[in-house]
Amino acid sequence: MTLETIMTKDPKCCSPEDTVQSVAQLMKNLDVGAIPVVSDQVSKRLLGIITDRDLCVTALAEGKDPRITRIAPYFTKTVVTCMPGDTLEACEQKMKLHRIRRIPVVDAKYTCLGIVVQADLARVANPEVFKELVAEISTPRRMPMGVAVA
Repeated sequence: MTLETIMTKDPKCCSPEDTVQSVAQLMKNLDVGAIPVVSDQVSKRLLGIITDRDLCVTALAEGKDPRITRIAPYFTKTVVTCMPGDTLEACEQKMKLHRIRRIPVVDAKYTCLGIVVQADLARVANPEVFKELVAEISTPRRMPMGVAVA
């Protein structure tokens, strides 16, 4: 099975110039935790991804005004991606390796065609395989000696 069959096609995207508040509102309206960031709404060339966590633990935690603060400095620019023809297994491996829950799906021109999230895999994966995926993604990285975790 390929990602094209399970991905959310033509996802809503935002631009680096969008405000923290407008992106948070979009996430709320769509009931999602991540939005692809694209250069423009026509080409949809993927620039990165912004998550609810990015908004909360960076911009808001820094005390920025969400009504006027742009997301440009806060979204992840180094993004792990897949292509529509990739297999579920390839996507799962990338999620495990990079400990991520969402992967944008792009074409050869880096046009954002869709997004695959853990829930998409849960609907089609073998329960044992999915259980392993969630466990692997959720395992905290080891902290160096002497570093406290709150």
